[in-house]
Amino acid sequence: MKLLVTGGAGFIGSNFVRRVLARSSDSVTVFDALTYAGNLANLAGLDVDPRYRFVKGDVVDRAAVVEAMAGHDAVVHFAAESHVDRSIVSPDEFVRTNCGGTNVVCAVAQRLGVDRVVHVSTDEVYGSIAEGSSTEADRLAPASPYSASKAGSDLIALSYAHTYGLEVVVTRSSNNFGPYQFPEKIIPLFVTNLLDGRPVPLYGDGANVRDWCHVDDNCAAIDLLLRRGAPGQIYNVGAGNELTNLDLTSRLVTLCGADDAMVERVPDRLGHDRRYSVDTTKVRALGWEPRRGLDEALADTVAWYRTNRAWWEPLARRP
Repeated sequence: MKLLVTGGAGFIGSNFVRRVLARSSDSVTVFDALTYAGNLANLAGLDVDPRYRFVKGDVVDRAAVVEAMAGHDAVVHFAAESHVDRSIVSPDEFVRTNCGGTNVVCAVAQRLGVDRVVHVSTDEVYGSIAEGSSTEADRLAPASPYSASKAGSDLIALSYAHTYGLEVVVTRSSNNFGPYQFPEKIIPLFVTNLLDGRPVPLYGDGANVRDWCHVDDNCAAIDLLLRRGAPGQIYNVGAGNELTNLDLTSRLVTLCGADDAMVERVPDRLGHDRRYSVDTTKVRALGWEPRRGLDEALADTVAWYRTNRAWWEPLARRP
């Protein structure tokens, strides 16, 4: 199978590309605009594989998407603006990329007769949930410009399934962590700060809850859904590792050999959702389950950042 992976130089996308090339005979074209979170270093070493190709381009550029997508069997669409704080400051680019880009990708796929599009989304589209877990049938209640733009992009993608018969599968994952994650997100930010002896900023009371899924497990789910997901369907992906931000911070402080004096309380973020949790019954029915235990995966992640300073130090200095 010939895959086009948009946003393949980003965190989850690059891990997915590495997985596909290591575990299948598929060929992969990465299509990425290389904005601040897209990094060719995430794909280092893959250029020796003749099945891998990189094309620089923006998903809102229809002509560039047509040229890159032609001849491919399927598209895995990761390309997105994905940081809540940045969306609060600058929502326009989130709507442009996440909604406009998804429309272009799906329209071009439908026009070219691509067999399948996997649209990668987030549990944040459901909004905060006090108890229980969100199912794929629950209403959407996004609370930030980021999550609203992702909810819009989900609906755009699904509209191509229902209107044009395009084989679209939507995945909604909980918070990911692991290698190659840009150091603005909480785990790499806290780890890199602590490794450098700098304090870490903990929002509000630290009682916000997230479900933490190692990127390897999410990529395994996406790969499965690429091949076996039902067209026009949504699948939640989560590991059931619910932690408060305070608990997560405490674990990272310990793993980095620091102490609680390095935790700096800061005012809470605007519109900060209290808790996310997703029901994963649907994807588990296809045979997927998370394989990375939380404690081991967090320790491995800290070890990766500890031994890969050359990768993250230039990124940590970016504005």
